[in-house]
Amino acid sequence: MLKRLEVKTSSRVQLIEITSQVRTFLRSENMTSGVLILYIPHSTCGITINENADPAVKEDILSFLDTMVPRDHEYRHVEGNADAHIKASLLGSSVTVFVESSALVLGTWQGIFLAEFDGPRKRSVLLKLLPD
Repeated sequence: MLKRLEVKTSSRVQLIEITSQVRTFLRSENMTSGVLILYIPHSTCGITINENADPAVKEDILSFLDTMVPRDHEYRHVEGNADAHIKASLLGSSVTVFVESSALVLGTWQGIFLAEFDGPRKRSVLLKLLPD
């Protein structure tokens, strides 16, 4: 069954840690082991798994993406958000996480992040559980 997690973003560019919301969803489904796929159905928003202990990591990721893909470059896309499309493509629109003993299998410092590049907006994360 496909589920939807709604996330409100508050600025144009930000990484929002959603691990706790995903864990809450997982508890409600009572699945003990399998695979969880998280998918972002937006072309200016992505998803990633990375360190969630040090906030500087999020700042470094966003800063580096802005250096690689600056907002003020002369893009052909005329809506003013071409950089957001490119950054979302670089991060990707989905992640896969294993589930064991009803828990996400993440590294000690890892978290799941929604990556907003054209906010603020209301975003969706689609969740699909595949039991063993």
